[in-house]
Order: sequence, then structure tokens, then C-alpha cells
Amino acid sequence: MVKPTDVSDSDFQSVVVESDAPVLVDFWAEWCGPCKMIAPVLDELAGEYEGKVKFTKLNVDLNPQTSAKYGVRSIPTMLIFRGGNPVSQVVGAVPKKTLEDKLEAAIA
Repeated sequence: MVKPTDVSDSDFQSVVVESDAPVLVDFWAEWCGPCKMIAPVLDELAGEYEGKVKFTKLNVDLNPQTSAKYGVRSIPTMLIFRGGNPVSQVVGAVPKKTLEDKLEAAIA
């Protein structure tokens, strides 16, 4: 099963910004209840969009620089990057369909 990969302040540039494929970044924290609720949905989507979208997770407690750079104030926040820039944002534990719609728009 495909799962989102961990990304950090140190490799964010190479893994996300310089990626040829669209990348969904899940900004999360260990103590965040809604983050745990959305995790299985992101795991499912990672499998469904394998080869089309990269799925990554960034722990905001361990990586404050990237979180601050992109203005992440509440978690979970999912940012979708394309061409090195965020093109879409979803905040909170949302239905799978909401994320699918954002992903489809990003790969269109």
C-alpha cells in the first residue's frame, strides 16, 4: 500500500518544490485529533493517485520553518503544489470528495 512520505524543512525544497509531479503536503502534528481522522483518507488517495500525485506529510512541531513560510496556522492543512507553488489549500478534516476535487483540478 502506498503511503504519504515524510518531508522536513531540510528536504522540502527538493521533494516538493522541485517535483515534476503535483504534490499534496499534509501539515499535521502527533497530538492533532482531526489530523488522525484525515490520515486514512490521505492513505487511500495516495494509492488511488499513485503515479499522478506525490503525497507527503510534514510534522509542524518538528518543522516550523516550512509551516511558517506557507502561513499554516491551523492543522490539518493540506497544500497542493504544482510547478513549485501552492495551487490549492484545504484546512480541516474534510470529506474525501473535497480532496478528490482539489486533486483533479491540480492535475488537469
